[in-house]
Amino acid sequence: MNVVFLSPHFPEHYAAFCTELRAAGATVLGIADAPYEALSPAVREALAAYYRVDDLHDYDGLVRALGYFTHKYGKLERCESLNEYWLATEARLRDDFNIEGIRGHQIDAIRRKSEMKQRFRQADVAVAPGRVVHDLAQARALVAETGYPVVAKPDAGVGALDTYRLDSDHDLEALFEAPLPADYILEGFVTGAIVSFDGLADREGRLVFATGHRYSQGIMETVNEGRHISYTSLREIPPRLEELGRRCVAAFEARERFFHIEFFHQGGDDYVGLEINMRPPGGFTTDMFNYACDIDIYRTWARLLVHDAGRLAYERKYHCSYASRKNGIPYTHSHGEIMERFGGDIVKVASVPGVFSSALGDVGYIFRSPEIERNEEIIRFIHATSA
Repeated sequence: MNVVFLSPHFPEHYAAFCTELRAAGATVLGIADAPYEALSPAVREALAAYYRVDDLHDYDGLVRALGYFTHKYGKLERCESLNEYWLATEARLRDDFNIEGIRGHQIDAIRRKSEMKQRFRQADVAVAPGRVVHDLAQARALVAETGYPVVAKPDAGVGALDTYRLDSDHDLEALFEAPLPADYILEGFVTGAIVSFDGLADREGRLVFATGHRYSQGIMETVNEGRHISYTSLREIPPRLEELGRRCVAAFEARERFFHIEFFHQGGDDYVGLEINMRPPGGFTTDMFNYACDIDIYRTWARLLVHDAGRLAYERKYHCSYASRKNGIPYTHSHGEIMERFGGDIVKVASVPGVFSSALGDVGYIFRSPEIERNEEIIRFIHATSA
């Protein structure tokens, strides 16, 4: 199987996907804008060929790269990046080279939040009221229905970039002082804990792996308020969350894909659908899958792609947590004190690339325990401040 992998060097830990693709027997063909010498040894070893482009946004350059690969290696059977930023580019390349996977006519349902609302409703999942607005008059009409606060975000945005909470007419007017750079959606503000249903679906949409996570707060608050964040995988997925998550996997037609589905949990069995990402959950969460269950999700994904091997025996043995720290916050305990006290629980200390640091902190601790109380104790210790 010939697999084109866009940006195989970033994020750094995604090299494991390429390594396992090669181990499963795939011919892995990389495209990126970095010099070949700058790729890690793991990436270079995994790639059968590498085509450098000056800019991954240059679509004509990507077409030339895939044309070269087709001429040299034959039919291209997959094109992946596992990165939300490139989903639309992948879909366009699949259209032009007749590659299996999500195509251009399907991309809006997993990229545009306004389209996501329709799919959530098809799955009988509640959503926040809202719609795309193009000017101040339309925005005021929406606010007249929902009241303040409202959340404004790009309809096809990535993560929490350019996402704002608006609490007054002044905030709303400020948003429209200059022409908006893209289509924006305004939504009524929904309160509740952020939770997610995450996993991997096979070619028929059956779940190969699934888990759930609970977050200390939303990414919007983390980014806009300069806060640290924590989130924890759950050994037992709440039944209602799993039911709604499975409905969404079906409604969004997840096939041979990772998925990350976010909800507001408002207590009891009340959940409100937030958004879906048809890629692995962000940060180091794929590593957390492995630590929580003692599995190798990278190998599982690669075998699914190459051999349609869609079975995985696993047990959620641990609650696995991520707790970030941000430079400039006066933390009470040093890194040395954290490791001295909880070194037996901590499985990874990650340095976060700058592009992700506003959401994931400058450093992240990953740790696990069979007991949720232990994880919560570690989070409190890491996040304790003298301020």
